[in-house]
Amino acid sequence: MNREEIKTFLPHREPMLLLDEADMDREGNALGRYTVRGDEWFLRGHFEGNPVVPGVILCEIIAQTAGVLLREDLPGKTTLYAGMDGVRFRRMVRPGDTVEVTCRITRRKANVYVIAGEASVAGAPCASGVFTLML
Repeated sequence: MNREEIKTFLPHREPMLLLDEADMDREGNALGRYTVRGDEWFLRGHFEGNPVVPGVILCEIIAQTAGVLLREDLPGKTTLYAGMDGVRFRRMVRPGDTVEVTCRITRRKANVYVIAGEASVAGAPCASGVFTLML
């Protein structure tokens, strides 16, 4: 899916839409991809002369990728964070990097989903954790 297709189920819009592409794999995992251009609002001042994507933005990229898993339930609803557990950051993400994300549902109860997500750049993990999302 491209950005326009992603907008059919995610409510995010620029500058907060942080997925360029998304899909599902054969195992039922959501896959997402975002290339950091360098002109994003969150890089201004983080850090001057040494831009690094904030960890919270990496978590948002993971959560938006998780939206692919929830897209059948999303129309007319908003996905909100209910919690984050075991979040780890392993490497810096900089302009020019392409963040690739894999997410899977580990539990669901009513409108609460627990998602395991991992983000990587060039095959090297940069962020991971367990994210609780609520519709």
